[in-house]
Amino acid sequence: MTRRTAGARPRAELDVKTTRADPQPADFTDVRATNLAVVLRHLRAHGPSSRAAIAASTGLNKATVSSLTGDLIRQRLLRETGLTSNRIGRPGTTLALDGSAYAAIGLQVSADRLTALAVDFAGDQLLLWHRAFDGEPATTGAGRAVSAITALAQRAATRVRQQGRQVLGLTVAVPGLVADGGTVRLSPPLGWSDVDLRGLLSGSLRQPGLDVAVANHAGLAAVAELRHGGHQVELDLTYVSGAAGVEAGIVVDGRLLHGSRGFTGQIGRFALGAAGSPTLQDLAGVEPLVRRALPGFDPESLTDLAPAVEQVAVLARSGDPGALAALGDTGRHLGQGLALLANLVNPELIVLGDHYAALADWLIPAAEAELTRNTLAPDAGGVRLTASRLGLHAAALGGAVSHLDRVDTGSLPAKQ
Repeated sequence: MTRRTAGARPRAELDVKTTRADPQPADFTDVRATNLAVVLRHLRAHGPSSRAAIAASTGLNKATVSSLTGDLIRQRLLRETGLTSNRIGRPGTTLALDGSAYAAIGLQVSADRLTALAVDFAGDQLLLWHRAFDGEPATTGAGRAVSAITALAQRAATRVRQQGRQVLGLTVAVPGLVADGGTVRLSPPLGWSDVDLRGLLSGSLRQPGLDVAVANHAGLAAVAELRHGGHQVELDLTYVSGAAGVEAGIVVDGRLLHGSRGFTGQIGRFALGAAGSPTLQDLAGVEPLVRRALPGFDPESLTDLAPAVEQVAVLARSGDPGALAALGDTGRHLGQGLALLANLVNPELIVLGDHYAALADWLIPAAEAELTRNTLAPDAGGVRLTASRLGLHAAALGGAVSHLDRVDTGSLPAKQ
Protein backbone atom coordinates (compact mmCIF):
# COMPACT_ATOMS: atom_id res chain seq x y z
CA MET A 1 0.00 0.00 0.00
CA THR A 2 1.30 3.47 -0.84
CA ARG A 3 1.39 5.79 2.14
CA ARG A 4 -0.53 9.03 1.78
CA THR A 5 1.35 12.16 2.76
CA ALA A 6 0.10 14.13 5.77
CA GLY A 7 -1.73 16.77 3.74
CA ALA A 8 -3.17 14.68 0.90
CA ARG A 9 -6.88 14.28 0.33
CA PRO A 10 -8.34 10.77 0.04
CA ARG A 11 -9.39 9.90 -3.49
CA ALA A 12 -11.98 7.34 -4.58
CA GLU A 13 -11.69 5.08 -1.57
CA LEU A 14 -11.82 5.87 2.16
CA ASP A 15 -9.38 3.98 4.39
CA VAL A 16 -10.95 3.50 7.82
CA LYS A 17 -7.54 2.42 9.11
CA THR A 18 -4.56 4.57 8.29
CA THR A 19 -0.92 3.60 8.45
CA ARG A 20 -0.08 6.98 9.95
CA ALA A 21 -0.32 8.01 13.60
CA ASP A 22 -2.15 11.24 12.71
CA PRO A 23 -5.84 11.06 11.69
CA GLN A 24 -6.62 12.07 8.11
CA PRO A 25 -9.52 14.10 6.66
CA ALA A 26 -12.47 11.82 6.00
CA ASP A 27 -16.04 11.79 4.72
CA PHE A 28 -17.80 9.19 6.86
CA THR A 29 -20.19 9.15 9.82
CA ASP A 30 -18.21 10.92 12.55
CA VAL A 31 -16.47 13.21 10.09
CA ARG A 32 -16.50 16.16 12.45
CA ALA A 33 -14.74 14.31 15.27
CA THR A 34 -12.19 13.02 12.78
CA ASN A 35 -11.52 16.49 11.40
CA LEU A 36 -11.33 18.03 14.86
CA ALA A 37 -8.63 15.46 15.53
CA VAL A 38 -6.81 16.49 12.35
CA VAL A 39 -6.65 20.10 13.54
CA LEU A 40 -5.58 19.25 17.11
CA ARG A 41 -2.90 16.79 16.01
CA HIS A 42 -1.54 19.28 13.48
CA LEU A 43 -1.15 21.97 16.12
CA ARG A 44 0.38 19.58 18.62
CA ALA A 45 2.91 18.35 16.07
CA HIS A 46 3.73 21.64 14.35
CA GLY A 47 3.03 24.33 16.91
CA PRO A 48 1.10 27.59 16.43
CA SER A 49 -0.35 27.97 12.93
CA SER A 50 -2.82 30.16 11.08
CA ARG A 51 -6.13 28.81 9.82
CA ALA A 52 -4.82 29.07 6.26
CA ALA A 53 -1.68 27.09 7.16
CA ILE A 54 -3.77 24.38 8.83
CA ALA A 55 -5.97 24.11 5.75
CA ALA A 56 -3.00 23.96 3.39
CA SER A 57 -1.21 21.30 5.45
CA THR A 58 -4.16 19.03 6.26
CA GLY A 59 -6.20 19.20 3.06
CA LEU A 60 -9.29 20.51 4.85
CA ASN A 61 -10.96 23.47 3.17
CA LYS A 62 -10.72 26.90 4.76
CA ALA A 63 -14.39 27.16 5.70
CA THR A 64 -14.22 23.80 7.50
CA VAL A 65 -11.08 24.83 9.36
CA SER A 66 -12.73 28.10 10.46
CA SER A 67 -15.77 26.21 11.77
CA LEU A 68 -13.68 23.58 13.56
CA THR A 69 -11.31 26.06 15.17
CA GLY A 70 -14.26 28.17 16.30
CA ASP A 71 -15.65 25.15 18.18
CA LEU A 72 -12.24 24.39 19.69
CA ILE A 73 -11.78 27.98 20.86
CA ARG A 74 -15.21 27.91 22.53
CA GLN A 75 -14.18 24.65 24.23
CA ARG A 76 -11.00 26.39 25.43
CA LEU A 77 -8.83 23.85 23.64
CA LEU A 78 -7.36 26.48 21.31
CA ARG A 79 -6.52 30.15 21.73
CA GLU A 80 -5.61 32.97 19.37
CA THR A 81 -2.08 34.20 20.00
CA GLY A 82 -1.57 37.07 17.53
CA LEU A 83 -0.98 37.72 13.86
CA THR A 84 1.28 35.74 11.56
CA SER A 85 4.34 37.39 10.03
CA ASN A 86 6.41 36.85 6.89
CA ARG A 87 3.27 36.24 4.85
CA ILE A 88 2.22 37.80 1.56
CA GLY A 89 -1.14 39.52 1.74
CA ARG A 90 -3.39 40.01 4.73
CA PRO A 91 -1.89 38.67 8.02
CA GLY A 92 -3.64 35.67 9.55
CA THR A 93 -4.43 35.01 13.20
CA THR A 94 -2.19 32.41 14.81
CA LEU A 95 -3.80 29.56 16.77
CA ALA A 96 -2.17 27.47 19.50
CA LEU A 97 -3.21 24.77 21.94
CA ASP A 98 -4.72 26.25 25.09
CA GLY A 99 -3.51 24.63 28.31
CA SER A 100 -5.49 26.78 30.72
CA ALA A 101 -8.72 24.79 31.02
CA TYR A 102 -7.76 21.12 31.14
CA ALA A 103 -5.15 18.83 32.66
CA ALA A 104 -4.46 15.13 33.14
CA ILE A 105 -2.61 13.20 35.85
CA GLY A 106 -0.32 10.18 35.70
CA LEU A 107 0.73 8.18 38.77
CA GLN A 108 3.64 5.74 38.67
CA VAL A 109 3.93 2.93 41.21
CA SER A 110 7.21 1.19 41.99
CA ALA A 111 8.34 -0.93 44.91
CA ASP A 112 9.93 2.02 46.69
CA ARG A 113 8.15 5.17 45.62
CA LEU A 114 5.15 6.83 44.05
CA THR A 115 5.37 9.55 41.42
CA ALA A 116 2.58 11.94 40.47
CA LEU A 117 2.83 14.11 37.37
CA ALA A 118 0.27 16.46 35.86
CA VAL A 119 0.32 18.17 32.47
CA ASP A 120 -2.07 20.69 30.96
CA PHE A 121 -3.69 20.24 27.57
CA ALA A 122 -0.85 22.08 25.86
CA GLY A 123 1.56 19.50 27.30
CA ASP A 124 3.22 21.74 29.89
CA GLN A 125 4.11 20.15 33.23
CA LEU A 126 2.08 21.43 36.17
CA LEU A 127 3.48 19.29 39.00
CA LEU A 128 5.94 16.46 39.62
CA TRP A 129 5.88 14.86 43.07
CA HIS A 130 7.80 11.89 44.46
CA ARG A 131 6.75 10.08 47.63
CA ALA A 132 8.42 7.23 49.51
CA PHE A 133 6.26 4.14 49.26
CA ASP A 134 5.91 0.75 50.88
CA GLY A 135 4.49 -1.41 48.11
CA GLU A 136 3.31 -4.19 50.41
CA PRO A 137 0.68 -6.44 48.85
CA ALA A 138 -2.72 -4.81 48.72
CA THR A 139 -5.87 -6.82 49.28
CA THR A 140 -9.17 -6.69 47.49
CA GLY A 141 -10.66 -5.05 50.58
CA ALA A 142 -8.10 -2.27 51.13
CA GLY A 143 -4.46 -1.89 52.05
CA ARG A 144 -1.89 0.72 52.92
CA ALA A 145 -0.58 0.64 49.36
CA VAL A 146 -3.93 1.57 47.84
CA SER A 147 -4.48 4.19 50.55
CA ALA A 148 -1.15 5.82 49.72
CA ILE A 149 -1.92 5.83 45.99
CA THR A 150 -5.39 7.26 46.64
CA ALA A 151 -4.07 10.00 48.91
CA LEU A 152 -1.48 11.14 46.37
CA ALA A 153 -4.02 11.03 43.53
CA GLN A 154 -6.46 13.08 45.60
CA ARG A 155 -3.84 15.71 46.43
CA ALA A 156 -2.71 15.99 42.82
CA ALA A 157 -6.28 16.34 41.53
CA THR A 158 -7.04 18.98 44.17
CA ARG A 159 -3.94 20.99 43.24
CA VAL A 160 -4.85 20.93 39.54
CA ARG A 161 -8.43 22.00 40.24
CA GLN A 162 -7.22 24.83 42.46
CA GLN A 163 -5.45 26.15 39.36
CA GLY A 164 -8.82 26.38 37.63
CA ARG A 165 -8.41 23.34 35.40
CA GLN A 166 -10.74 20.43 34.75
CA VAL A 167 -9.07 17.05 35.29
CA LEU A 168 -9.56 14.97 32.15
CA GLY A 169 -8.44 11.74 33.80
CA LEU A 170 -6.00 9.84 35.97
CA THR A 171 -3.94 6.83 34.87
CA VAL A 172 -1.81 4.69 37.20
CA ALA A 173 1.27 2.93 35.80
CA VAL A 174 2.14 -0.42 37.40
CA PRO A 175 4.88 -2.93 36.48
CA GLY A 176 3.61 -6.38 35.54
CA LEU A 177 0.41 -7.79 34.04
CA VAL A 178 -2.53 -5.37 34.04
CA ALA A 179 -5.86 -6.58 32.68
CA ASP A 180 -8.12 -4.41 30.53
CA GLY A 181 -10.43 -3.56 33.42
CA GLY A 182 -7.61 -2.19 35.57
CA THR A 183 -6.95 -5.27 37.70
CA VAL A 184 -3.27 -5.93 38.40
CA ARG A 185 -3.20 -9.65 37.69
CA LEU A 186 0.44 -10.10 38.67
CA SER A 187 3.18 -7.67 39.68
CA PRO A 188 6.20 -9.52 41.12
CA PRO A 189 8.07 -6.29 42.01
CA LEU A 190 5.12 -5.15 44.13
CA GLY A 191 4.10 -8.60 45.37
CA TRP A 192 0.57 -8.02 44.03
CA SER A 193 -1.77 -10.63 42.62
CA ASP A 194 -5.34 -10.00 41.38
CA VAL A 195 -5.61 -6.51 42.87
CA ASP A 196 -8.55 -4.54 41.43
CA LEU A 197 -6.60 -1.31 41.63
CA ARG A 198 -8.90 0.66 39.36
CA GLY A 199 -11.98 -0.39 41.31
CA LEU A 200 -10.38 0.32 44.67
CA LEU A 201 -9.03 3.66 43.53
CA SER A 202 -12.29 4.78 41.90
CA GLY A 203 -14.25 3.88 45.02
CA SER A 204 -11.83 5.63 47.35
CA LEU A 205 -11.62 8.83 45.29
CA ARG A 206 -15.43 9.13 45.16
CA GLN A 207 -15.35 11.29 42.06
CA PRO A 208 -17.81 9.65 39.63
CA GLY A 209 -16.92 11.94 36.71
CA LEU A 210 -13.19 11.23 36.87
CA ASP A 211 -11.84 8.85 34.23
CA VAL A 212 -9.55 6.44 36.14
CA ALA A 213 -7.38 3.86 34.39
CA VAL A 214 -4.56 1.44 35.28
CA ALA A 215 -2.00 0.28 32.71
CA ASN A 216 1.41 -1.33 32.34
CA HIS A 217 4.44 0.79 33.23
CA ALA A 218 6.50 0.14 30.07
CA GLY A 219 3.58 0.64 27.72
CA LEU A 220 2.79 4.06 29.16
CA ALA A 221 6.47 5.02 29.07
CA ALA A 222 6.52 4.14 25.36
CA VAL A 223 3.59 6.52 24.80
CA ALA A 224 5.54 9.27 26.59
CA GLU A 225 8.64 8.61 24.50
CA LEU A 226 6.66 8.82 21.27
CA ARG A 227 5.11 12.15 22.25
CA HIS A 228 7.78 13.84 24.38
CA GLY A 229 11.01 11.89 23.89
CA GLY A 230 12.35 14.11 21.10
CA HIS A 231 13.22 11.13 18.90
CA GLN A 232 11.72 12.32 15.58
CA VAL A 233 9.85 9.02 15.27
CA GLU A 234 6.19 8.92 14.21
CA LEU A 235 5.14 5.30 14.03
CA ASP A 236 7.36 2.54 15.41
CA LEU A 237 9.13 2.67 18.76
CA THR A 238 9.91 0.21 21.55
CA TYR A 239 10.69 1.28 25.12
CA VAL A 240 12.61 -1.14 27.36
CA SER A 241 12.44 -0.70 31.13
CA GLY A 242 14.78 -2.18 33.71
CA ALA A 243 13.10 -0.60 36.73
CA ALA A 244 11.21 -3.76 37.66
CA GLY A 245 12.54 -6.80 35.85
CA VAL A 246 12.74 -6.24 32.09
CA GLU A 247 9.59 -5.03 30.30
CA ALA A 248 8.93 -3.53 26.88
CA GLY A 249 6.31 -1.11 25.64
CA ILE A 250 5.86 -1.58 21.89
CA VAL A 251 4.33 1.04 19.56
CA VAL A 252 3.51 -0.23 16.06
CA ASP A 253 2.07 2.05 13.35
CA GLY A 254 1.63 4.77 15.94
CA ARG A 255 -0.43 2.62 18.31
CA LEU A 256 0.58 0.85 21.50
CA LEU A 257 0.60 -2.92 20.98
CA HIS A 258 -2.08 -4.19 23.31
CA GLY A 259 -2.59 -7.91 22.75
CA SER A 260 -5.82 -9.81 23.35
CA ARG A 261 -5.94 -8.98 27.09
CA GLY A 262 -3.20 -6.41 27.53
CA PHE A 263 -0.45 -8.77 28.70
CA THR A 264 2.33 -7.69 26.35
CA GLY A 265 5.99 -6.78 26.69
CA GLN A 266 7.20 -9.24 29.33
CA ILE A 267 10.52 -9.90 27.61
CA GLY A 268 12.31 -10.53 30.91
CA ARG A 269 10.78 -14.01 30.88
CA PHE A 270 12.74 -15.05 27.77
CA ALA A 271 15.20 -17.87 28.54
CA LEU A 272 18.50 -17.35 26.74
CA GLY A 273 19.55 -20.94 26.18
CA ALA A 274 18.28 -24.45 26.79
CA ALA A 275 15.35 -25.22 29.07
CA GLY A 276 16.14 -24.21 32.61
CA SER A 277 18.66 -21.56 31.50
CA PRO A 278 18.68 -18.13 33.16
CA THR A 279 16.14 -15.65 31.83
CA LEU A 280 16.88 -12.29 30.25
CA GLN A 281 15.84 -10.72 33.54
CA ASP A 282 18.42 -12.83 35.40
CA LEU A 283 21.20 -11.88 32.99
CA ALA A 284 20.34 -8.33 31.97
CA GLY A 285 18.23 -6.96 34.82
CA VAL A 286 19.40 -3.88 36.70
CA GLU A 287 19.58 -5.54 40.11
CA PRO A 288 21.72 -8.48 38.87
CA LEU A 289 23.97 -5.92 37.15
CA VAL A 290 24.41 -3.97 40.39
CA ARG A 291 25.17 -7.19 42.27
CA ARG A 292 27.96 -8.03 39.81
CA ALA A 293 29.38 -4.51 39.65
CA LEU A 294 29.32 -3.82 43.40
CA PRO A 295 30.76 -6.73 45.40
CA GLY A 296 29.10 -6.92 48.79
CA PHE A 297 26.01 -5.06 47.59
CA ASP A 298 22.94 -6.03 49.58
CA PRO A 299 19.72 -5.14 47.73
CA GLU A 300 17.75 -5.60 50.93
CA SER A 301 19.60 -2.64 52.43
CA LEU A 302 18.21 -0.24 49.80
CA THR A 303 14.64 0.61 48.93
CA ASP A 304 15.79 2.62 45.91
CA LEU A 305 18.24 1.23 43.34
CA ALA A 306 19.08 4.69 41.95
CA PRO A 307 22.02 5.40 44.35
CA ALA A 308 23.54 2.00 43.57
CA VAL A 309 23.11 2.58 39.83
CA GLU A 310 24.86 5.94 40.16
CA GLN A 311 27.68 4.26 42.07
CA VAL A 312 28.11 1.80 39.18
CA ALA A 313 28.27 4.75 36.77
CA VAL A 314 30.92 6.47 38.90
CA LEU A 315 33.05 3.31 38.93
CA ALA A 316 32.65 2.90 35.18
CA ARG A 317 33.74 6.47 34.54
CA SER A 318 36.84 5.84 36.63
CA GLY A 319 37.68 2.74 34.58
CA ASP A 320 36.95 0.15 37.28
CA PRO A 321 37.49 -3.28 35.65
CA GLY A 322 34.75 -5.03 37.64
CA ALA A 323 32.09 -2.45 36.83
CA LEU A 324 33.05 -2.32 33.15
CA ALA A 325 32.99 -6.12 32.89
CA ALA A 326 29.53 -6.27 34.50
CA LEU A 327 28.20 -3.56 32.19
CA GLY A 328 29.63 -5.23 29.10
CA ASP A 329 28.16 -8.61 30.06
CA THR A 330 24.75 -7.05 30.79
CA GLY A 331 24.82 -5.12 27.51
CA ARG A 332 25.55 -8.29 25.52
CA HIS A 333 22.67 -10.20 27.07
CA LEU A 334 20.35 -7.21 26.73
CA GLY A 335 21.28 -6.98 23.05
CA GLN A 336 20.24 -10.60 22.56
CA GLY A 337 16.83 -9.82 24.02
CA LEU A 338 16.51 -6.70 21.88
CA ALA A 339 17.30 -8.79 18.79
CA LEU A 340 14.24 -10.91 19.56
CA LEU A 341 12.14 -7.76 19.55
CA ALA A 342 13.79 -6.52 16.35
CA ASN A 343 13.07 -9.81 14.58
CA LEU A 344 9.45 -9.81 15.77
CA VAL A 345 8.28 -6.21 15.30
CA ASN A 346 11.18 -4.39 13.55
CA PRO A 347 10.82 -1.07 15.40
CA GLU A 348 12.44 2.04 14.00
CA LEU A 349 13.88 2.85 17.42
CA ILE A 350 14.50 1.04 20.72
CA VAL A 351 14.70 3.35 23.75
CA LEU A 352 16.47 2.20 26.92
CA GLY A 353 14.64 3.75 29.85
CA ASP A 354 14.98 4.49 33.58
CA HIS A 355 18.10 2.84 35.13
CA TYR A 356 19.22 1.53 31.76
CA ALA A 357 19.35 5.11 30.50
CA ALA A 358 21.66 6.11 33.35
CA LEU A 359 24.11 3.39 32.26
CA ALA A 360 23.54 3.65 28.51
CA ASP A 361 27.05 4.88 27.66
CA TRP A 362 28.41 1.48 28.65
CA LEU A 363 25.42 -0.76 27.81
CA ILE A 364 24.69 0.43 24.28
CA PRO A 365 27.96 -0.51 22.51
CA ALA A 366 27.76 -4.16 23.59
CA ALA A 367 23.98 -4.27 23.09
CA GLU A 368 24.26 -2.84 19.56
CA ALA A 369 26.85 -5.43 18.59
CA GLU A 370 24.58 -8.30 19.71
CA LEU A 371 21.54 -6.66 18.14
CA THR A 372 23.31 -6.54 14.78
CA ARG A 373 24.71 -10.07 15.10
CA ASN A 374 21.37 -11.67 16.04
CA THR A 375 18.95 -9.76 13.80
CA LEU A 376 18.09 -11.48 10.54
CA ALA A 377 17.50 -8.33 8.48
CA PRO A 378 20.58 -6.55 7.10
CA ASP A 379 22.01 -3.82 9.34
CA ALA A 380 19.76 -5.02 12.19
CA GLY A 381 16.70 -4.09 10.14
CA GLY A 382 17.49 -0.40 10.45
CA VAL A 383 16.72 -0.45 14.18
CA ARG A 384 18.38 2.34 16.16
CA LEU A 385 19.19 2.09 19.86
CA THR A 386 19.21 5.12 22.14
CA ALA A 387 18.73 6.23 25.75
CA SER A 388 15.67 7.94 27.18
CA ARG A 389 15.93 11.55 28.33
CA LEU A 390 12.68 11.48 30.30
CA GLY A 391 14.17 10.20 33.56
CA LEU A 392 12.53 7.85 36.03
CA HIS A 393 9.01 9.24 35.61
CA ALA A 394 8.36 8.43 31.92
CA ALA A 395 5.46 6.11 32.78
CA ALA A 396 3.75 8.81 34.87
CA LEU A 397 4.05 11.19 31.92
CA GLY A 398 2.64 8.53 29.61
CA GLY A 399 -0.31 8.04 31.94
CA ALA A 400 -1.16 11.74 31.74
CA VAL A 401 -0.54 11.93 27.99
CA SER A 402 -2.91 9.02 27.36
CA HIS A 403 -5.85 11.26 28.33
CA LEU A 404 -4.67 14.08 26.07
CA ASP A 405 -4.49 11.55 23.23
CA ARG A 406 -8.20 10.82 23.62
CA VAL A 407 -9.04 14.48 23.14
CA ASP A 408 -6.65 14.64 20.19
CA THR A 409 -8.72 11.96 18.46
CA GLY A 410 -11.73 14.31 18.50
CA SER A 411 -13.34 13.06 21.72
CA LEU A 412 -13.86 16.48 23.26
CA PRO A 413 -14.18 16.82 27.06
CA ALA A 414 -17.61 16.90 28.64
CA LYS A 415 -18.35 20.03 30.59
CA GLN A 416 -18.43 19.58 34.38
